[in-house]
Amino acid sequence: MPVDQLNRHLKDLRISVTDRCNFRCPYCMPAELYGERYQFLPKSQVMTFEEITRMAGIFVGLGVTKLRLTGGEPLVRTELEKLVGMLSGIDGVEDIAMTTNGYLLAQHAQTLKDAGLHRVTVSLDSLDDAVFRQLNGRDFGVDSVLQGIQSAADVGLTPIKINSVVMKGVNDHTVADLARWCKESGYIARFIEYMDVGNLNDWQSDQVVSAAEILERIDAELPIEAVDPNYPGEVAKRWRYKDGSGEVGVIASVSSPFCGDCTRARLSTDGKLFTCLFASTGKDLLGPMRDGASDEEMADIISGIWSLRTDRYSELRASIQNPLSVEVKPKVEMFKIGG
Repeated sequence: MPVDQLNRHLKDLRISVTDRCNFRCPYCMPAELYGERYQFLPKSQVMTFEEITRMAGIFVGLGVTKLRLTGGEPLVRTELEKLVGMLSGIDGVEDIAMTTNGYLLAQHAQTLKDAGLHRVTVSLDSLDDAVFRQLNGRDFGVDSVLQGIQSAADVGLTPIKINSVVMKGVNDHTVADLARWCKESGYIARFIEYMDVGNLNDWQSDQVVSAAEILERIDAELPIEAVDPNYPGEVAKRWRYKDGSGEVGVIASVSSPFCGDCTRARLSTDGKLFTCLFASTGKDLLGPMRDGASDEEMADIISGIWSLRTDRYSELRASIQNPLSVEVKPKVEMFKIGG
């Protein structure tokens, strides 16, 4: 199993199956910048299902046990169930999950489950329909997403986690309502501090609602207490409701970075390996594969990249925000490598 320069093992692989999305969320793909004329990757540059499966198998051979399908929005990729079935046939895979905005989930939940998908995480920034319409950038109502979540629950794509990016003055007033709904429905709410992903979302630190404030809002209405992580390197810090009816998590990349335990690699739609969500560039894996590299040669390339990894952007963010101290490098856009 490859180990990086900070003694972090490679255990998780996030695979972006498409750079396209049917939403235009302001923190990821702002509508004013990604309009109808935006040029996404041509089909020739997108990894085929066979290439994705081969890549995943090589990563699993290096010690990866968890696969997560991301985007863009993964469900806009045609016949995604076929890919899930191919990935589920890889010996050594313990968990196949998917992060989705949920808009198309109702019509795919059963076939995804039948193909071998284990669970889903659904991005839902607010239950308030007006706020939700504002945040998805397409004026889509929240009901379709709620139907998708219910369909996922009905077919057993569980446990279901609900991700909500919290932005000051936008949806922070709806945090407790979403937490209550998740608690009553049996889902795990995970609130995410608004992060400076990519370069085009006009991120400002004063837009961040800290984990402490998020937890304070929840605790005021639904008393909670801290619990230990499920496993080393778990991204979300966990709290459980004192009445014993579930838990809530907070991903605090800004106020409490977790770089030190990060075991995740990200594979972009065009087959580039990114070793950090905030990386500037990725290392091309698809090129060597298409040029005829063997599985062993590909494994050596991946191991070599991971062994040189030193990423800890979130821990350095405070100094990076000061232009006088560190040169700020452009970052990959989140829709290209998933969250």
